[in-house]
Amino acid sequence: MDISEDTKADAVVWALSGKLDATTAKTFEDKILGVINSGAQRLVVDLSLLEYVSSSDLRVLLLAAKRLQGTDGKIVLCSLKDQIRQVFDLAGFSTILSIYGSRDEAIKGL
Repeated sequence: MDISEDTKADAVVWALSGKLDATTAKTFEDKILGVINSGAQRLVVDLSLLEYVSSSDLRVLLLAAKRLQGTDGKIVLCSLKDQIRQVFDLAGFSTILSIYGSRDEAIKGL
């Protein structure tokens, strides 16, 4: 898993690439909670380069969403490949988290 970070329109934008699996879940959790704990209120996670996501990492995204909700913040996802979107759909996360087709749409959706 690799994360590149950018800031756009007062939002932290992460582009994830590679695989989010059980071996990367703790690192991913530490990084995303670290950004939130440092004061980020608006987070866009671009998954266009992600090849695989596990249920452990879905839990991390839900944890981040709940943490942000408590501070009037928000996390949104964008650019999911079909196979990644299927995982979110099957787990019911497509109805819990806001998902947009592009990074620009996601930033506007914040």
